[in-house]
Amino acid sequence: MKRTHLPLNALRVFDAAARHLSFTRAADELAVTPAAVGQQIRALEDVLGVVLFRRTSKGLELTPEGEAGLDPLREGFLSFEESVAAMQAGQASDHYTIAVPREFYAEWLAPRLAVFQAGTPNDSGGVQYILAPDEHADFTEANLDIAIRLVDGPGDLQGVQLVPALRVTVAAPKHRDAWIDWPGMTLPEGLNPCIRAGSPGQALASALAGMGRTILPHALAEGAIARGNLIALTEPEPAIRSYWLLAPPPQWRSKKVRNLVGFLSS
Repeated sequence: MKRTHLPLNALRVFDAAARHLSFTRAADELAVTPAAVGQQIRALEDVLGVVLFRRTSKGLELTPEGEAGLDPLREGFLSFEESVAAMQAGQASDHYTIAVPREFYAEWLAPRLAVFQAGTPNDSGGVQYILAPDEHADFTEANLDIAIRLVDGPGDLQGVQLVPALRVTVAAPKHRDAWIDWPGMTLPEGLNPCIRAGSPGQALASALAGMGRTILPHALAEGAIARGNLIALTEPEPAIRSYWLLAPPPQWRSKKVRNLVGFLSS
């Protein structure tokens, strides 16, 4: 059904003028001039084809036509406020749907989400996380709030780089003299891998098992290095890709995503 175009700004001015029965006080409320209020009221009267106010010796008063429309108008504005509150409720929600590589979740993200969760008021059950099974899930189809991906930049999405773009060559303290490869990793020239892993996570697991050495994002390997499960065979060096927190602009502007982004990137 086609909806009639409503002069919402003029109706808002009419509501204020009707409450105060004064263009001057309505102007003060709306932070405009009395002349602007009068102009909006005249324009509204022209659109409606009725007179809304009458000036008398006692001041401004509503006409019967103005009186007739006032209560439904205020009910409408109340419905608008309820609608806006309902739309904002999702932004204020403490539920997050996240797509993230499982190995980066385990090594880097999970401990930080735990701290974020612990620091959030528990009035409504606290923060809740839903982890998408596919790290490359589509934002719309999976109803994602954010995704964390190993990329060289945000592309068409809004994003913030979570960790420096560094890589490091690692291996278990006791390891085979062999190489572990994965898509996107460039081996030193002339070397052939003994394992072609499908992801950095699989390469990490293979290295931890002592199956060879590999080149990993530093953020992914630093926890295992600190625990002594891996040793760094080189110093960290610049890399092209890093872990980015990404979201489409509508999600990026939401209050809950801004809160999480601010925490993780601080």
